[in-house]
Amino acid sequence: MVGYGSGVSDSVTLREVMAGLEAVAPLGLAEGWDKVGLQVGDPEAVVDRALLCIDLTEAVVEEAVELGCGLVVAYHPPIFGPLTGLVEGEGLQGAGGWKTRALLAAVRAGLAVYSPHTALDAVRGGVNDWLCAGLGEGVSEPIERKAVKRDEYKVVVYVPAGEVDAVRGAMTDAGAGGIGKYTGCSFGASGEGTFEPGEGAEPAVGEVGRFERVAEVRLEMICGGRQLAGVLSAARGAHSYEEPAIDVFRLEAEPEVAAEAAGVGRLLTLAEPVTVGGLAERVKGRLGVERVKVAGSGAVRTVAVCVGAGGKLFEGVEADAYVTGEMQHHQVLDLAERGKAVVLAGHTQTERPYLPVYQDKLRAAMGGVDWRISEKDRAPLRFC
Repeated sequence: MVGYGSGVSDSVTLREVMAGLEAVAPLGLAEGWDKVGLQVGDPEAVVDRALLCIDLTEAVVEEAVELGCGLVVAYHPPIFGPLTGLVEGEGLQGAGGWKTRALLAAVRAGLAVYSPHTALDAVRGGVNDWLCAGLGEGVSEPIERKAVKRDEYKVVVYVPAGEVDAVRGAMTDAGAGGIGKYTGCSFGASGEGTFEPGEGAEPAVGEVGRFERVAEVRLEMICGGRQLAGVLSAARGAHSYEEPAIDVFRLEAEPEVAAEAAGVGRLLTLAEPVTVGGLAERVKGRLGVERVKVAGSGAVRTVAVCVGAGGKLFEGVEADAYVTGEMQHHQVLDLAERGKAVVLAGHTQTERPYLPVYQDKLRAAMGGVDWRISEKDRAPLRFC
């Protein structure tokens, strides 16, 4: 089994796995209210097997332990509101204690827990796009567009020429220099640094009161927001200067990335219209369910799509039909009275069928990890 501090040197670390997870579904695409990313775990732990699920329950944790997993990727974040305690026998946010038990079991077993949630919904090729692809030929655009927010920084350190390798190595060990599948990435440009140590200074180079010129290298490396503090500390620790010159720049999304049609929900314009009954059959076929709830009738050319619960998102969105997992009664009634169609397939029923697609994407991104799909994860509601 893979756990915290297991010491398996030939396995990838959780930190590296998280980089792959974020490459598939950038966390910057998540909704501001969402609690995506690592929720439990040690970034330096090793992971060679991981389990995918929708909801983290005790049964899923037991399954992960039996399979020898070091990570559970739970689509829904198990820790959502402010966590005030994680105490044996006590509930968590009114959840009847099941979340507490599952989280405590994960901690005891040394399992890391990560959630992509709305980031995986919003990304191109994510859950909403996958659902749209089963509804017929057409063109889809996000209902609300999002640019990819990069939680990345460029750290620039001015280093004496003879210390570049030491400083670069320390920053790399702290998590800097990762670009795609490459590590230790840096750029250096030679130049001249000048300074005059003042009274009370203890310069590593030169003397107090004397103007100095030193051959230096401008060393640039990129790191994530989570690694920034550690990278800065490592750079200062490896640097010989009493006061090293360091610049930090937050990186913005590149124009071509920002222009990608990622975002919340999808508005699908079909190449050919379909009846409401025909649309319902396509939804059932795509999701592998036998029944859905349907309101309305007539021809459908435009379809608003949102996996999970799309009622709030659909407010103010004009379409012929609305496809989601669940909506409030009066939202459905309002749309039906306006001559619109609604297809409801069940909350997690719209999300769970995507897990094999997600598995394939993660396998392609991180071949060193054995990705499994939970067999114990179940939808709490079913159609009879």
